[in-house]
Amino acid sequence: MKYGFSTLALFMNSFEMMLDKGTQDGFKCMEILCEGPYWPRNILGDKYINFEIFESYDMDIFLHAPTVDLNPASVNPGIREETKKQMKETVDLAIEIEAKAITTHPGIIRREDERLRGMAIKWSIENIIECVDYSDSRGISFSIENMPNRYVYLANSAHEHELIVGECGCNATVDMGHANTTSDPSEFLNINKTIYFHLSDNDGQKDQHLPLGDGSMDLNLLKNIKVGIIELNSYESVLKSKKVLNQIK
Repeated sequence: MKYGFSTLALFMNSFEMMLDKGTQDGFKCMEILCEGPYWPRNILGDKYINFEIFESYDMDIFLHAPTVDLNPASVNPGIREETKKQMKETVDLAIEIEAKAITTHPGIIRREDERLRGMAIKWSIENIIECVDYSDSRGISFSIENMPNRYVYLANSAHEHELIVGECGCNATVDMGHANTTSDPSEFLNINKTIYFHLSDNDGQKDQHLPLGDGSMDLNLLKNIKVGIIELNSYESVLKSKKVLNQIK
């Protein structure tokens, strides 16, 4: 497995520091969480950022598009438009740093209503298709992540995840922590066009982002994963999970 880490674990540090740290610890890829100081609109407008630094490291870069306060499935068309704009800005950033792929969330709904859920899925697909077209035309892979097993989230099951991915004509990012909150996490290993995985553990009920081995996940499910991003809140936990991955090869 080629594995890396999410910059969530080193949030607020410079790209150079994170690339240095990851390289020193033997990681081969890194996913930039495009929130806060790494918001694409700010970065693209910052003339002091040297994007060429990424060329100095032998590390594949992935981007996680902004999702905080955004929703491609929102009932509010203004929110949908702003979400689409920020996803496209993430594509622009990906071009600058030669990222391999972009991951985004498919959206949420605010109340339990099957009619509203159907409309939300439709809006999400329409919104994301435009971003996929924009991304494809620029040679960047666009990917949709599955979400935890709660009604509020779209793509909260393997079936719905694959449905949305298929309708959007894009790739899939499988979050094994999210998958672990479902009755059969192994179903997500069969999602077509999966480009990489997010790795964390939990108790099977909540998306807790625990180090691998600290929750209920069957770690044998990770044996055949080719590319995995350890997605945890602290770098210490990332390194702990890296050791676990080395033991289950």
